[in-house]
Amino acid sequence: MPTRIVIASPEGHAGKSIVALGLVDALSRRVGRVGVFRPVARSVDERDRVLELLLAHDAVDLAYDDAIGATYAEVHDDAEAALARIVDRYHRIDERFDAIVVLGSDYTDVGSPTELGFNARVAANLGASVLLVLGGRDPETDAPRTADDLRQLADVTTAELAAAHASIAGVVVNRADPEAIAGIPEALVGAVPDGLPIWSIPEDGLLSAPSVGTLFRAVDAELLRGDRELLTRESLGTVVAGMSMEHVLERLIEGGILVMPGDRSDVVVGTLLAQQSDTFPSIAGIVLNGGFDLHPSVQRLLDGLELDLPIGLSPHGTYETARRIATTRGSLADGTQRKRDLALALFEEHVDVEALLGRLEVTGTGVVTPLIFEHSLVERARGDLRHIVLPEGDDDRILQAASTVLARGIARLTILGDEAAVRQRASALGLDLSAARIVATDDRELLPRYAAEYQRLRAHKGVTIEQATERLRDVSYFGTLMVHTGDADGMVSGAAHTTAHTIKPSFETIKTAPGVSVVSSVFLMALADRVLVYGDCAVIPEPTVEELADIAVSSARTAAEFGIEPRVAMLSYSTGESGTGAEVDRVRAATRLVRERAPELLVEGPIQYDAAADAAVAAKKMPESEVAGRATVFVFPDLNTGNNTYKAVQRSAGALAIGPVLQGLAKPVNDLSRGALVSDIVNTIAITAIQAQSRTERPAATWEVDA
Repeated sequence: MPTRIVIASPEGHAGKSIVALGLVDALSRRVGRVGVFRPVARSVDERDRVLELLLAHDAVDLAYDDAIGATYAEVHDDAEAALARIVDRYHRIDERFDAIVVLGSDYTDVGSPTELGFNARVAANLGASVLLVLGGRDPETDAPRTADDLRQLADVTTAELAAAHASIAGVVVNRADPEAIAGIPEALVGAVPDGLPIWSIPEDGLLSAPSVGTLFRAVDAELLRGDRELLTRESLGTVVAGMSMEHVLERLIEGGILVMPGDRSDVVVGTLLAQQSDTFPSIAGIVLNGGFDLHPSVQRLLDGLELDLPIGLSPHGTYETARRIATTRGSLADGTQRKRDLALALFEEHVDVEALLGRLEVTGTGVVTPLIFEHSLVERARGDLRHIVLPEGDDDRILQAASTVLARGIARLTILGDEAAVRQRASALGLDLSAARIVATDDRELLPRYAAEYQRLRAHKGVTIEQATERLRDVSYFGTLMVHTGDADGMVSGAAHTTAHTIKPSFETIKTAPGVSVVSSVFLMALADRVLVYGDCAVIPEPTVEELADIAVSSARTAAEFGIEPRVAMLSYSTGESGTGAEVDRVRAATRLVRERAPELLVEGPIQYDAAADAAVAAKKMPESEVAGRATVFVFPDLNTGNNTYKAVQRSAGALAIGPVLQGLAKPVNDLSRGALVSDIVNTIAITAIQAQSRTERPAATWEVDA
């Protein structure tokens, strides 16, 4: 039977979606199959945005219609029949998952013991525990609740749950007043059952901020000009421009929405000019109200400028436009990745996840799914923060990944690029890079130092200081010198550059680790239930005997770095002593060399893939082998075989291929695919940080960034 948890609140706008997302994410690190269920959905016609948010999590594999019990109307018409329907529909999916998060109803926006009682009955009938979410702000006034307010609310709601025979796993006070958060658990003692854990998550304005697109829809505005993708950016405030241009400029706020009549051409032009300057806040959008279109001359002026800022045209007057904007709430479901990253970070920081899962009696299955492995990478990276340099600050994917890395506390970052341009683009995308250091390759302090070091290293090639200075203006060389000199622990690049462009500077400066003769690569292949290591699939086309042995030893070390017990299979078209031929002999000789260099390593070769991976085949072909049928590290005889095999397994078996992870360098540098997704970049940064942790030297410089 799966672990079942109902997230319930006695009122709307308590932030259950934040808690639900955090719990789904936490469960995905512990078990292989996570489900979600919404007992009461708003309607059959209108999609439930919060449910869609949870279903979109990588750990959840469930169709929307299968995750719904009943509608609000059905509960109001006949609560008993609706409850029976909810229980029936829940049990249709129950056996498919190891844990199921049940998101309680939220259909009144007003505190209601009756509503909470129905959620309690759902929990009791599903055999689920309840995680009670109390709102730290009054949903009617949006004012912070005092300790007395929360104590009274807790007293009433826990009693209501107990009356319905619901078991309470814990209490989360969400959207709590940050200044009073420390005293909340103590204030609730006595108002909740003894021993019940109490956690508090502080209010953060970004999580309740509506997106620009949401505000445009609220005021019936059509997009007049600007980048449609930037409609997802959150709006952090409103400025109504009822004054002259110079006073409007004084009142601009970062991430704000500017509301003005469409015939105020001077204010429009002045505001847009301010957006091209790094001396004014970056606003999220403009709403032109009153139904006035821009004057043709102003439109012609804007046509000549490359402006991404969304400008919407609303038919309503200033008062109505401002009123609608002021009453529009944001939600986690319609936010950017930045908002979701922040929600997860707040949940992880303020809720003792291990204690909560312990109360829910969640036990691991022993299976390592791709998602569990990805989470393990993040946790490993967080355990000892390292400093990673990202040379490609002009790529939006890099900036988006950087925002996630910083929000989740995965690594410290330096991004290469023009600081004003990078921060302006980050603001336009709604990203928070305030904790990153942004450095240009012509930095007056760093460039001379790096150029001198590069010239010293390459003097035997006749490189002059002038040539070194020019070469260091290239982001790959500059970033590599940061790593070489200890100003950063590792580098991740390649989203906009070739593999050769990314790693060539490393060969010239960082060079190989002691005892390693070649740089090679592995892919971490996350299958449905385990993670394997494939090497080399990306660097050395036709390795010699010595290089093949080097690849095997390096791949085993990489496996160990990522918590995979290395059992090495030296692959060939023949198993054991049965085959002959130059290629088999090469693998046989490489296997002997591996045993000489690393006698403690479990290695078998030559061996065919099926004998290495399948216990039944291994029992027939190599019954005495400690590797056959149990291999975790697969070393391919050449690049052609390795590259094709990893891609075949990736596509045919649905495996997650993480890499290529470069190995053999004295300090970690990793290459991205030019088609890399943001999640791929985040994973590679985490991997690079973990590789850096195994190095004994810490960076010489610790960058201090003004928040």
